[in-house]
Amino acid sequence: MVFKRRDRRPFLQAVLNFFWPRGGWTRAFYYVRHRLHRLPGSPERIARGIWAGVFTTFSPFYGLHFVVALFIARLVQGNLLAALLGTFFGNPLTYLPIGVVSLKTGHFLLGTEFEEGGESSLVAKFANAGKDLMQNFQALFTDQDMDWHGLSIFWDEVFYPYLVGGILPGIVAGTIAYYVSVPVIRAYQKRRAKHIQAKFEALKNKARQASAHAADIKVSKD
Repeated sequence: MVFKRRDRRPFLQAVLNFFWPRGGWTRAFYYVRHRLHRLPGSPERIARGIWAGVFTTFSPFYGLHFVVALFIARLVQGNLLAALLGTFFGNPLTYLPIGVVSLKTGHFLLGTEFEEGGESSLVAKFANAGKDLMQNFQALFTDQDMDWHGLSIFWDEVFYPYLVGGILPGIVAGTIAYYVSVPVIRAYQKRRAKHIQAKFEALKNKARQASAHAADIKVSKD
């Protein structure tokens, strides 16, 4: 296959690269910034795409952030590629604070509490929900009874509060990213346009000089 890796990475190496990419997160940040600067379109349209991507990272739809970001970008008429790049705001270094803020905000708005400790920990709630999904799937083909207890707790104490609580901080973070991005992208586009214009003028001058030189040679021969 054309796009298949020639050097297959071990599973552990792939996991490590997810949490710490080659070159570090600083290099990854500069790469995303470079790609954002070179996107076509107005600064406002690109920034709306960034807004959609950043906002999406505060949603609990892990694994579907690209899809959600594209959908929101279409709604706000933002640049789609900018939306995808904006989702990199959510990464292994930021998911923990994003999750904590979203959960706490959600429980505060809903007037509920998150029970912690022992079998009530966040990890246990995820594990119990996954266990219920697996057992209920098996129950479709066996005489085993379905049990939704773990999934019910996960919905009430994790997913729904996260979904509600991520809206406000997502809007705040996305709006900050928007207003920071617009002047930066506009300044970069103006500087890049001047650079392209300078190169074009240099090529014109070079062509003019070559033409004049050819004319001089022709006159000298005559």
